[in-house]
Amino acid sequence: MIRLISTMFAATALLAAARADAQQQQGGFDLDGPAIAITVTRDGETLPIAAVPSLKGGDKLTVRAMLADTKSARYLLIGAFLRGAANPPPKEWFTQVETWHKKKNVLELTVPEGAEQALILLAPNTGGGFDTVRDAVRGRPGVFVRAAKDLHQASLDQTRLETFVTTIGTIADTRPEQLATAAPLLAKALGIKLNAECLTRPRALQASCLTQNREALVLQAQRGTTLAETLTGTPVDVAYRIAATPEAGAGYYSPYIGLARDVARLFGAFRTAQYQYLPALTVASGDSIQLKLNAPPSFQNPRSVLLAPLPPIGVATPPVWQSGSRSPICLARADAAIPLDDASLLFATGYARDLTLSVVSQGKASSIPVVADLAAGGIRPADPAALAGFTSVESGVLQGKWGFDRFSGPSLPVVLDPPGAWKAEPDAMVVIGRDHALTLSGGAAACVAQVTLAGAGGTAQTIEWNPDAPDRIEAKLPLKEQRPGPLTLTIARHGAAASQSIALTARTEASRIERFIVHLGDRDAVLHGARLDQVAQVDLAGQRFTPGNVTRGPDGDRLALQADSSFTAQPVAKSAVATATLRDGRVLRVTATIAPARPSATLISRQAEYQPAAGVLPITLPDALLPEQATLNFSFRIANGALVDAIELKAKDGSTARLDFASGALQRVSDDVVIAAANPRALFGHSLSGPLQFRLLAPDAAGDWQPLAHIVRLPGLAGLACKTGQDECALSGDQLFLIAAISETADFARPVQVPIGFVGASIALPRPTGDTLYLRLHDAPDTAVRVRVL
Repeated sequence: MIRLISTMFAATALLAAARADAQQQQGGFDLDGPAIAITVTRDGETLPIAAVPSLKGGDKLTVRAMLADTKSARYLLIGAFLRGAANPPPKEWFTQVETWHKKKNVLELTVPEGAEQALILLAPNTGGGFDTVRDAVRGRPGVFVRAAKDLHQASLDQTRLETFVTTIGTIADTRPEQLATAAPLLAKALGIKLNAECLTRPRALQASCLTQNREALVLQAQRGTTLAETLTGTPVDVAYRIAATPEAGAGYYSPYIGLARDVARLFGAFRTAQYQYLPALTVASGDSIQLKLNAPPSFQNPRSVLLAPLPPIGVATPPVWQSGSRSPICLARADAAIPLDDASLLFATGYARDLTLSVVSQGKASSIPVVADLAAGGIRPADPAALAGFTSVESGVLQGKWGFDRFSGPSLPVVLDPPGAWKAEPDAMVVIGRDHALTLSGGAAACVAQVTLAGAGGTAQTIEWNPDAPDRIEAKLPLKEQRPGPLTLTIARHGAAASQSIALTARTEASRIERFIVHLGDRDAVLHGARLDQVAQVDLAGQRFTPGNVTRGPDGDRLALQADSSFTAQPVAKSAVATATLRDGRVLRVTATIAPARPSATLISRQAEYQPAAGVLPITLPDALLPEQATLNFSFRIANGALVDAIELKAKDGSTARLDFASGALQRVSDDVVIAAANPRALFGHSLSGPLQFRLLAPDAAGDWQPLAHIVRLPGLAGLACKTGQDECALSGDQLFLIAAISETADFARPVQVPIGFVGASIALPRPTGDTLYLRLHDAPDTAVRVRVL
């Protein structure tokens, strides 16, 4: 007990001294330290350090400190490799050069096999300094392993932040009128928290407001334990309680920079009379890294040893980006930019290079060079002139290099259409005396720049149009005052020198009412005929239907109508007579079809069949969640004896798939109970997430959409590794970016947040007390799922 009290007293005193330092360091890592030039060579290819996301065994590094040519301070440049917190590295994994020598000041390093982390240290020359630093690292490898990991992650965050601040400043100086529009795009692209209130301030004050409280701008980085390892010999629970006190600096640090400050306090716990260790963040540019310090270095005992992280050692995880647009994007647009989600490191670092868009045009595979466009939050063609040789493109795949390694993906919805692709549907006949909705199909809607209409006199007017599908648009022709005769519709396309002209014929058409259709129990009805824009109301069996939108189909007009309540005419008859009142007061009789009620069903049960891949931990999901790769078996009861032919499934993106009895996907158990089996990914042919709905299809009607399940994509968790004597574990696997948060309790009282766009292969976690972890997935953030890891 006496020893524990003594330990707590010493720890509290040590951290109380750090409180004053904390209050003086509110500016974060904003002091410029030395710059270090580094290149990395692998398999004969040499890259600057800014283009290297990770190292691997056998890589050769050339390191040179870019110090002022003075004799006031002499530094040893030291390279060190580590192999885990519990395994001290051998002495030969440490190399030094004396930076003040003009000919022997370059450090040549080769990454040894088995190394896991790498550090660069700058130590003042005091005689025996190299041995002192080497012994410190070998004596406490866990401290330096923690430093290498946390400082590297914080450096990436710092790079994102500096990119945001620099770009905001450039826009404010050169194009201040665009700042309010550009700031949200920059914040989304770089994962920066945007203060929207700043955009309501006067233009001259917006930039300074957007970059205030810089440390709090970066979205929270992944963190492991904080001060549990800071106090050597202190029990973990005591260290946590001390860390929560004001004396330990609680409340002074933002989440983003907190992990680097933890490392700073970590080194403060074992400073010597000769040296103290000063962690630095790094901002890479070209072949150099600029050290960023949060305290000025000391040149008196204890002197400051600057410590900077190098990229982690291991297999580089390829980028996992997603298209930021579900709608097609025309490559020929002058402002063509394909947005990417979760791609902050693409814009903030130089890891991505040689980017191309692999496309298929006229059956031939080709590549279009592209570049990252931070302002647009995506990529764009490097040279628009390179598109001249392409006549049509339906999709593309982003490819390139991530450091030394090639990557492919994601697929991007890019399009180009050939000249002359548009045609009028169902024909080129249009009706005058009203605004006529004309459907055009065959081209790429995203590539349409303008639509004009000209009469016999040749005077053209710009007309409104809207995309109706990727290859279809609807043009609104203003024909109320138009005379019968020839018309010319002209479609101008982005990037095309010549426009396409379509000859139309304008004619008159009298009002014609053919049939009225309504389903029992519906409020909605449909009237078929011609010139239905003249209809004011329709009455049937004492209920009034008021008109909505008129659309033109192959057989004439279609008018949607709606009643104030559900149609419940009694007795039920298959046909009746309705009255249609026109706007000029005329009343016309029309045959009305009263169709049976739309089919509906009650879900009885559902069960997912899912077998994770070998070596992947199974994740237990609630009944409502369905793994993307799973087969869903479910049963439902058909109401009111409706005759059902099939069912239809609909995904979140609006795509649909059909299940029927003929294929065996549906099986009838009784007259009103049906069992269905469906693999959504196989049915829809692409990756899915979000709500999945179903509806019944009868010969004469389709039912309403009903919820069926919620599809989620699952990460492939390999396991949780906890080293003996350590309070930090590593949860490894692939597609970890699908996880939003991790907790050892279902209430997520102390969650570990996974940053958006996380591309690592493992996540650091506090050692759990049990054998179960709980996850929240981005695809279902309000639902907890669980996985046994031990």
